[in-house]
Amino acid sequence: MTEGLNRRQSVRVTDRVMLAIKPVSAERMEAVALDFHQGISPYNQEGLGDIQMFIGAQSALARLRERDGDLADFLQHLDKKMNLLLKQTREGASPLDELIMRKADFSANGISFCHHTAVEPGEAFEVNLVLLPEYTYVYAFGRVVTCEQAVEQEEEGHFRVALEFSLILDEDREKIIQHTFRQQSLILRNRRGKD
Repeated sequence: MTEGLNRRQSVRVTDRVMLAIKPVSAERMEAVALDFHQGISPYNQEGLGDIQMFIGAQSALARLRERDGDLADFLQHLDKKMNLLLKQTREGASPLDELIMRKADFSANGISFCHHTAVEPGEAFEVNLVLLPEYTYVYAFGRVVTCEQAVEQEEEGHFRVALEFSLILDEDREKIIQHTFRQQSLILRNRRGKD
């Protein structure tokens, strides 16, 4: 059974996702890991409320759009206005500002992405990952496995960073597994359609 689980976790896809990656100090990483081992969810971190509310609203709008597109569009506009008002009243950056649409390779074991600066192997990062189109939110921590000069033309002057998830909930691993299987199924259907 462990071999089957490892195989499921290793299924890797390339996709466009909303991603925010931020370096984490060793002290913060230790504190989060200690909380995690004591049963305190990593989602109970300061500053995650805005992201969780945004993702929850977007997820609900995506489901509503299937039934009533006009109502979903109207509510989407209201949500954008409320986010703009919140940003103005807070006079500061929101964690939502850090979420950037970008291409990434990932599995339930880790993620690889293009980064503007080189980072050291072993360095810890906080990962906010939103899988589209369902707006599935995953919050995790990872450690740098490799950092190499990017070779793709669109990533010129950047670095390809690979993180291994070091702290992630089992439910979040499963969310990633389900997403990778859906993406692989879509790829296969598209290939069959071309033949």
